[in-house]
Amino acid sequence: MARDDSGHDDDPVAGAFAAVPRTPFLPAEQRRHAEVDAPLRIAQGQTNSQPTTVEIMLRLLEVRPGDRVLDVGAGSGWTTALLAHLAGPRGRVIGVERHEALVESARAALGEAEAFGVAEVRVAADGVLGAPEDGPYDRILVSAEAQGLPDALIEQLADGGVMVIPVGTTMHRIERHGDQLRDTEHGAFRFVPLVED
Repeated sequence: MARDDSGHDDDPVAGAFAAVPRTPFLPAEQRRHAEVDAPLRIAQGQTNSQPTTVEIMLRLLEVRPGDRVLDVGAGSGWTTALLAHLAGPRGRVIGVERHEALVESARAALGEAEAFGVAEVRVAADGVLGAPEDGPYDRILVSAEAQGLPDALIEQLADGGVMVIPVGTTMHRIERHGDQLRDTEHGAFRFVPLVED
């Protein structure tokens, strides 16, 4: 039976949550609330997402060891670190974030989580959604609310890849098979808006 270091048999998402605590990814004044199942404010008007929401998204994404993963709206860096744990040492995770002040604190927290080498957080390029220069990606996680399905991210998704993204208030799971997309809906959620330009 498969077993990870955290003792979670056959449940990589639970193992990731056990291995990557939320606390280092929160501002000092929010750390006492790390165990609360609610979104928490960080800098720049952004939030560290509710743990239950993050868990649902990660389970929908189904990251496999060795996957190349794009984390759009990396924010505090917590989801980037969780994705790095799931992708493992042969994987690669690139988090992009538009707020430079958040990128610095996210990088520091990633260092605490020992996710360097597998994961990085970078400032999103002006006018560019995602990180097309490093694609395509096996998995794309979007932690901000889009108004429609962004073509720019679909183009960065590898054949056979999966993207999880809130569109409006509905969570979507997109599978790409060649030029065909399979789109399924998975409940209502609230996120900060996705900046697409």
